[in-house]
Amino acid sequence: MAGHTENGITIDAPFDLVWEMTNDLENWPDLFSEYASVEVLSREGDTTTFRLTMHPDGDGKVWSWVSERTPDRARRTVRARRVETGPFAHMDILWEYEQLPDGVRMNWTQDFAMKPDAPVDDAWMTDNINRNSRTQLALIRDRIEQAAGERRSPASASSR
Repeated sequence: MAGHTENGITIDAPFDLVWEMTNDLENWPDLFSEYASVEVLSREGDTTTFRLTMHPDGDGKVWSWVSERTPDRARRTVRARRVETGPFAHMDILWEYEQLPDGVRMNWTQDFAMKPDAPVDDAWMTDNINRNSRTQLALIRDRIEQAAGERRSPASASSR
């Protein structure tokens, strides 16, 4: 068995802003609530290798791993995978962006498998990823829509 999740959200903002904010790795700790830090390790062509470190979990454990990410703006996709897989046998993520009349639809597809000795199985991780993805996507939508609003009306934002 392997894990597979698909989650998405529509963001009422211009494509350029959605693309820019969701692909600005160094600012992910301001975009996602779960990441404490991002350290870019290398860049080769369009591919960035980076370390993500999460905020401590309920038991005080800090999770960290290395991933690589390759955006393709022409295709409006990003392919990512964990290089340091930790409890995963593999973890591959596809980000897809689609322009719609009411905004940009951003979809995350995650395909993974847990290692046999992992503390949780594929089904548990599928539920966890689905639950967390919905939370993070809503937060990302809200933050990007706020930025879009500020860019549309800089005079009214600065007079508050």
